[in-house]
Amino acid sequence: MKKKFRSSDVAAISIAHLFHDVYAAFFAPLLPLLITKLGISLSMAGILDFVRKSPSLINPLIGYIADRGPFRYFVIVTPAVTAVAMSLIGTAPNIGILMMLLFTAGLSSTFFHIPTPVMMKTVSGDRIGTGMSFYMLGGELSRTFGPLIVTAAISLWGMEGTWRLMPFGIVCSAVLFFKLRNIKLEKGNKAVRDKIRIREAFNKHSRMFFIVSMFLFFRTAMKSALTLFLPTYLTFQGRSLWSANISLSVLQLSGAAGVLCAGMISDRIGRKNTLLISSLVSPVLMWLFISSDSLYTLPILSLAGFFLFAPGPVLLAIVQDNDSDRPALINSIYMTVSFFVTSLIIYFVGLGMDHIGFELTYRISIFMAVVSVVFVLKMPEKTLSNELLEKL
Repeated sequence: MKKKFRSSDVAAISIAHLFHDVYAAFFAPLLPLLITKLGISLSMAGILDFVRKSPSLINPLIGYIADRGPFRYFVIVTPAVTAVAMSLIGTAPNIGILMMLLFTAGLSSTFFHIPTPVMMKTVSGDRIGTGMSFYMLGGELSRTFGPLIVTAAISLWGMEGTWRLMPFGIVCSAVLFFKLRNIKLEKGNKAVRDKIRIREAFNKHSRMFFIVSMFLFFRTAMKSALTLFLPTYLTFQGRSLWSANISLSVLQLSGAAGVLCAGMISDRIGRKNTLLISSLVSPVLMWLFISSDSLYTLPILSLAGFFLFAPGPVLLAIVQDNDSDRPALINSIYMTVSFFVTSLIIYFVGLGMDHIGFELTYRISIFMAVVSVVFVLKMPEKTLSNELLEKL
């Protein structure tokens, strides 16, 4: 039986993602100023990003809870919490307070991002890839607008005045209460769901988790170099903060186009083929970015963003393609695996920039991204659950 694509609910969840992640996008644009203010090294910047994402360690627990309760309220409350925490990081007087604010924002973000792909799967019917594209579009647009919003706030009020942005997130949560509280979600088989534990869920889908984690491992260095560290890289080259953050916004805007198209394309030509195209083109564009004159920075970034962010909705669709009575738990395990892999790589990217410089670190990240193609080729069109690692 064909399942309906509920466009109004898809739009509501995507807009919620947009509002929440606008605030989460403040960290990278503020990083150059925080480095100067607090004397932070680039490797410490990687640690701060780890702190921000460390609540992902309890992703499986949150997923386990979300499968059993009214998780739509997590989505409603978290934009306000994230807005308050991220609007205050510019006022942080020391690294300790900064870590506390980043951890709070990260915890809120975790409670938002675990249930929302599951909600999107439910309302997308038979067009999961398309639904995930709209979901990721909200996130990428937020990372386009976030740097511009926080940079404008700094220009108006200084870094200490970014707290004035928090009321918008609080109003957003109030609006989401009326928009999302009545979304009806399908329930899995409760009797089966209650028997499934975290370890069993992981073992059942271990092949999918392994392939995806290896793909992320070899690709994350390039992605973090072009997102988290892009404003820092460009300001170290002598660009203004406005110029650096506009470049980040251009990258994110083209990334929004990439995620919008990628999920839809993957519904037509397959997840594997879509990932393969992105994985082959992205390293070439990264090489052009670091090798070309500054005159070509924005055109190259506008192309790079499209292919760099394209795997996002495709990977989410691959995770949700797996039939499971614990979809939030499966999504949470995927996000935990992603957290460990990306946090480790981001730290070493920052360490590399401290010790061997930006350019060599960028070139190493390109080589790693090329290796990720190997794991795309091992990825089946629709990832199956009960295959063993030995079959790789």
